[in-house]
Formats: sequence, structure tokens, C-alpha cells
Amino acid sequence: MAYGELLARLLVGTILGAVIGYERQLHGRPAGLRTHLLVGLAATTFMIVSTHFVYFQHYAKEDLVAVDTSRIAAAVVTGVGFLGGGAILRTGVNVQGLTTAAGLWLVAAIGLSAGGGMYAISAAATTIGVGALTVLRRFERKEDDTVRRRITLTLDDAAPPLKAIFGALSAKGVIIGPAEYERHVDEHRVHAAFEARLPKGVSEDVISALETQPGVRRIRVDLLD
Repeated sequence: MAYGELLARLLVGTILGAVIGYERQLHGRPAGLRTHLLVGLAATTFMIVSTHFVYFQHYAKEDLVAVDTSRIAAAVVTGVGFLGGGAILRTGVNVQGLTTAAGLWLVAAIGLSAGGGMYAISAAATTIGVGALTVLRRFERKEDDTVRRRITLTLDDAAPPLKAIFGALSAKGVIIGPAEYERHVDEHRVHAAFEARLPKGVSEDVISALETQPGVRRIRVDLLD
């Protein structure tokens, strides 16, 4: 097969993988444009190597060679599963990254089909995938108008009960998640950590509301999104 055809397959697999990645990057997901592009490129390359490497080994006509072209493709499917697992994050009772992991798996399939010369199949899979990620997104409750944070507080004896502090945060529109509570009697300190869902743009108001509470000695806010 001409090198031009192989390079075309490589280009198609890379571009179609980048299309899926661009949609993921627009929504700030763990794996974005470059990651999906590279997965598509790698999967396409593996498929080309799997199906054509024997022709580049300069075997003679009399040589008896048996080639299983599906073995490398099967290894790609397994390998991408590990890569997708790295995109799945568990924070508290919530799990994030499942759609991104599925997208990586889809991009690998698109790359394999493009590497096999099935351009129509790879283009159709890309179109359906982008449609699923964009159109069907409207039917899911994603709460894109909020951000998630983990807030850690250190309180002394002058601090009000946690219920009062949570009430002040709720007045700012904050939704309080599971909380961890630890009291150090000798140090007269209470350490509390909890997840909070904040409306976008009110982070400064939330910190101000915590700073005005008596007995608050330390405030730490960690990003979860």
C-alpha cells in the first residue's frame, strides 16, 4: 500500500480524536484536546502497524509467516482502559471522569477504525460521539452553574457551633456536603472539613462570611473541580 494512504489514515485518526477532545476541553474535563488527540494518533498508529508491519519485513515469497493482526488492536483496547481509569476521580461520595474515560475509549476505537482504512465508520463514530457529548448533555443535571470546594476550618472555644457556621454559608447559597469533625481537647481546637457546592462567583463572599465568624483560626479552601 502507498505511503500516502497510510499517512492519510494517520491524519484522519488524529483529527477525529482531536474533535472529541476539543468538546471535552470546552467543558474543562481532566482529559482535553491534546490527550484525546494523542490517543487517536496512537491508536491509529497501532492499527497501521498491526495490519501492515509484515509487509515491511521483506520476507521472501517462500517464507511461511502467520500473522494475527488483531492482537495489537486488542492490546490497545486494554491499554486505553487503564488510561481511562486514570481520568476517573472519586471525591467523597461523588465520582467524576466517567464520561471522559468513555470518550478516551471511543477515541481509541475511532483511531483503530481509521487505521484500518474504514473512514466512513470512523467519521460516523465521531459524529455520534460528539452528538452524545453535546446534545444529550442537555438532558443531564450537570450543575455547571456551581463549583465544588473542600473547606477546612480550625476553630477555638470562642467559635459558634458548626450548625451556626453552616447556616451562615447556606445563606450565601452554599450546599454543605459530608463533614468530618475532630476535637483536640488539650489544644482547645476543633478541626472540621467538609465539601461545599458554591454558586459561581461567590467564593470571596463565602470566605468573608467565614472570616467574620468568631473563633475561626484557620481557613483552607481546596479545589475539587
